[in-house]
Amino acid sequence: MPDLKIAPSILSSDFGMLNEEIASIEPFSDWLHIDVMDNHFVPNLTIGVPVLRSLKTKLFRDVHLMVSNPENLLEDFAQAGADAITIHAEIEGDIEAMLDKIKELGCKAGVSIKPNTPVANIEKYLDKVDLVLVMSVEPGFGGQKFMESALPKIQTLRAKNPELDIAIDGGINAETAKLAKAAGANILIAGNYVFGAENREEAIANLRG
Repeated sequence: MPDLKIAPSILSSDFGMLNEEIASIEPFSDWLHIDVMDNHFVPNLTIGVPVLRSLKTKLFRDVHLMVSNPENLLEDFAQAGADAITIHAEIEGDIEAMLDKIKELGCKAGVSIKPNTPVANIEKYLDKVDLVLVMSVEPGFGGQKFMESALPKIQTLRAKNPELDIAIDGGINAETAKLAKAAGANILIAGNYVFGAENREEAIANLRG
């Protein structure tokens, strides 16, 4: 199984002090998770390319496109500094071509599934992706309750792909992190648990276990 990575999600940070917020977690984190929402694929609107370009960090920038038409955005996000770009399996369009495009742009390619989407829906993409992101909440807003139905999906993916990066996002805290790691996840994405903590270093250490 690949090494464990902690990826704080800036969705839960103070956007008015974004680079200061990132600086507070950078020494203890592996990746930085950046949620992009279009108010169409999910009922929320978040940051875009200019914000990604303005981030001051040496962390690996993991961009999660929760958007209906990611093909129009791939090049802009890659040029703005994305290291990985993840698109959703539930969108319409040629997903395989988009994954190829992400790699052509020099980024790691990821595919994500929402809570009601089975692993079978992405099996045909697994030889094209560097990571799979399993959502353990309905995407759109931070601070939701962890859905344990994500765990069997991770177990299935890990059994098929021992070396695949498998991420989980939604309701991750010290307790749910243990469940996710036991199931086979190696990338833990956490927002509120990290950015809402008085001691962020300790919160991240708790996730590592």
